[in-house]
Amino acid sequence: MRAIGLDIHRDFCEVAIAEGGRVRAAGRVGTAPAEIEAFAGGLGPGDTVTLEATGNALAIARLIEPHARVVLANPKATRAATRLRAKTDRIDARTLAQLLASGFLPEVWTGDEATHALRRRVGRRVHLVRQRTKAKNQVHAVLLRTLAGRPPVSDVFGTRGRAWLERLVLPDDERETLEACLRTVDFLDTEVAALDRALAPLVLASPDMRRLLTLPGVSATTAATLLGVIGDIARFPTPGRLVAYVGLDPRVSQSGNDPAHHGRISKQGASEARHVLVEAAWVATRTAGPLRAFAQRLAARRGWNIAIVAVARKLTVIAWHMLTRGEDYAFARPILVRAKLREIELRAGAPRVKGRSIGVAPTAAERELERELERELAVAAEVAYERLVKDWVPSRKQVREPQAGRASHDAERQPARQGSAPTLRFGSASLPHQGDYAPDSGQRQDGT
Repeated sequence: MRAIGLDIHRDFCEVAIAEGGRVRAAGRVGTAPAEIEAFAGGLGPGDTVTLEATGNALAIARLIEPHARVVLANPKATRAATRLRAKTDRIDARTLAQLLASGFLPEVWTGDEATHALRRRVGRRVHLVRQRTKAKNQVHAVLLRTLAGRPPVSDVFGTRGRAWLERLVLPDDERETLEACLRTVDFLDTEVAALDRALAPLVLASPDMRRLLTLPGVSATTAATLLGVIGDIARFPTPGRLVAYVGLDPRVSQSGNDPAHHGRISKQGASEARHVLVEAAWVATRTAGPLRAFAQRLAARRGWNIAIVAVARKLTVIAWHMLTRGEDYAFARPILVRAKLREIELRAGAPRVKGRSIGVAPTAAERELERELERELAVAAEVAYERLVKDWVPSRKQVREPQAGRASHDAERQPARQGSAPTLRFGSASLPHQGDYAPDSGQRQDGT
């Protein structure tokens, strides 16, 4: 079995082969499809090829996969594992081959073509939205430089806002900048809307995306982004793995006997999913339900910024359970979910039909009554969560007996943390452990 490392570039790939405990350079291979297929044709059935997950890595991997097993490596984790002073293409290829042969290569999940197509669409939408934000910021910069003051409307890019911009007296160069930015915003709005129309049928056809829509604050864009990032939920055995994958887990620093220190979130992994989760958390905190009660309770102690990140993490955990069990959100509001689905259907090109399919349209009073009843159920769930938190009593953890060879001062520090003697249960009886401290006297019960 050979472990083959490819350090890929735009025009060529540097090749290194690890076999029999030795690593050797094997020259270069062009990245043209014909050259990659010729290279793959010379591979054996037991060979494994690895390359870092960069821009053209997936296309090269698809050409090699019919001939040999392909492993995509995490570039960031690879650099952290090696930390070499010298960096050349030949050294990088040898490093990949050595890590693969030794079993220490940080592997990346590839996924199927449908998942990658969804990721590319979501990534392009994120890029367009960022460009639109930059153009809007330039408009605000023009207003700031010319002392135009605050706009009298909430949306300066709406109809009334643009009419106000037309009436402003600006220098010629600033007027040119303003009009160019407005044209850019209009163009990007059209492109984002086209992408939303392309994503709408995918959301309606996916049971998992429709299930995510039952969460408060989760829109079609959020559901598509999350599912594109997650891919197969089975690759995350626990919700904590998914939380760490989207970078919402806290940084941990611990050494020796010192307790672990938890800092800010790691912000590792897919930033697109983390951003849409935070946006969904802001909406969820304004919707009646347990998530709003959780956010208000945490914000009273730590502030709203930390509370919003905590809600985003909780949304991630809930999404993992929903996708793993195949269940909808337990506190979903059917009217809001139906409104989301109807908006997605219209975006996908469904005809607008007034009334219900049976021909009887609900009156405004009936719709308002239904919304009020659902709102009352959501408030009741929120109150139930608040009572649960208020009445919750943490269970007392038992302190384990110090093992042989451990420092004696660890055992001496246990009474200060314990508060009462731990017990060992034998059937229906509970007896104090013989080697523990008495809670009142501070002496051991065996007389020492």
